[in-house]
Amino acid sequence: MKKMILKSIRNKKDFWQKLKKTGRPILALAPMAGFSDSAFRQICKKNGADVLYSEMASTAALYYLEKNPRKKLLAEGERLESEKTLDILRFERQKEKYFVAQIFGSKPEHFAVATRIITEKIKPDGIDINFGCPVPKIIKQGAGSGLMKDLARSREVIKAVLDNTNLPVSIKIRLESGPVNFKEFLKNISDLPISALMIHGRTLKQGFVGPADFKAIKEARKYFKGIILANGGIYDLKEAQKALKESKAEGLGLGRGILGRPWLFKEIQKNKVIDKTRKGVFKLLLEHAELAHKLKGARATYELRKNLCWYLRGLDGAAKLREALVKAESLREIKKIFKPKKAC
Repeated sequence: MKKMILKSIRNKKDFWQKLKKTGRPILALAPMAGFSDSAFRQICKKNGADVLYSEMASTAALYYLEKNPRKKLLAEGERLESEKTLDILRFERQKEKYFVAQIFGSKPEHFAVATRIITEKIKPDGIDINFGCPVPKIIKQGAGSGLMKDLARSREVIKAVLDNTNLPVSIKIRLESGPVNFKEFLKNISDLPISALMIHGRTLKQGFVGPADFKAIKEARKYFKGIILANGGIYDLKEAQKALKESKAEGLGLGRGILGRPWLFKEIQKNKVIDKTRKGVFKLLLEHAELAHKLKGARATYELRKNLCWYLRGLDGAAKLREALVKAESLREIKKIFKPKKAC
């Protein structure tokens, strides 16, 4: 009975279907560790993103926070990691619609507890399970692409999430992870009520290098009934158009290609290249920096460096600007580097 009630409520809350009814491609900011924080998500939303994924959040960290909130057995490092994970998942409800909390891990029981915490305390618009991360330290945990290799455990994990939330559940996978390809993976979970699927068009072996196979993504429709988003190697409007045409997907998940170019969302929406001026780029960079400092305080200066450097790609004098930016110790110093008279 509980499962039936959750499924009914989940169907009513399924924002993915609302977006599909607009008739245009659904554009999502894909999850990126170290980049997809609230400030960047808000910048992307202003520039046309429909869906905003969080950075990957550890289910193990949330599990231990819930199970051992005060016990001395909980190491201080684990406690800090748990608090950091909660911080990653916090968002501005009015400014980050639709927000999806992405989680990773390897144990179904961890996913169950983490899902309940997120549903009750964070209250996002949806929950996503990561089966695609190719980072070695994640795979060694049996998480990310490491979890995709294990069909039985992957199914248990998805069921654990579905059974503990009334929110729409989505997943992110790759074309292949070791001996398991996306067709086998999707056949194994074809009966589960998953709302959306983001497929990275590369294999685990490829990582983030080489062309994405968008034509292969088209084959996923035979095994999956929900919303499909194509992902991987989309850096400009031309590649986005190719991805949509070849994959026949309902939308796109934009990751690294959006760094320093959040207006790519608008380009895809309008089907027109936006020629951003140097002054316009600097203005957006400063807006990003100011928002990050408002949300995080002084620590944002250091966390922002790698993100802001992406805005400088292709600009004259980019090397000198990057050198100055990585040495900046405050928002005031960042503003001094990019103030209007230097942006002309």
